[in-house]
Amino acid sequence: MKELLKANQQRLTDSALLIARVVIAGMMLNHGLPKVPMLLNGPVKFFTVFGMSPSVSLTLTLFAQVVCSALVLFGIVTRLALVPLIATMLVALVVIHRGEPFARMEPALHFLLVYIVLFLTGPGKYAVDRLIQRANHPDRS
Repeated sequence: MKELLKANQQRLTDSALLIARVVIAGMMLNHGLPKVPMLLNGPVKFFTVFGMSPSVSLTLTLFAQVVCSALVLFGIVTRLALVPLIATMLVALVVIHRGEPFARMEPALHFLLVYIVLFLTGPGKYAVDRLIQRANHPDRS
């Protein structure tokens, strides 16, 4: 069993990164998409952060939660797409949920930790980023 796992370690790692990317991005999309009508339908009622209007704050949140999550889902400019997601979760933890019970902060912390891991590791082999890299540098396959 050890030899089997050792021989397939890179494939297992790439599969784990794919699962992490797809699941975390899908969960965040599920969290962000219901907010879209808030921006489109009348006066925006949302958090004001760092002196931004509720509309600007919601727009930036939706950019991260919807656009950047879709990019992470497919593994397109993954590390760059993770930066707004990390920033959004930091704001959620430090500003929005400050002083609340840990149970209210915990989801943002979970998202943040997975985003940081993906930022450090990259998207893995099963990502559009890798296909683009191969197309641009076929000798590095």
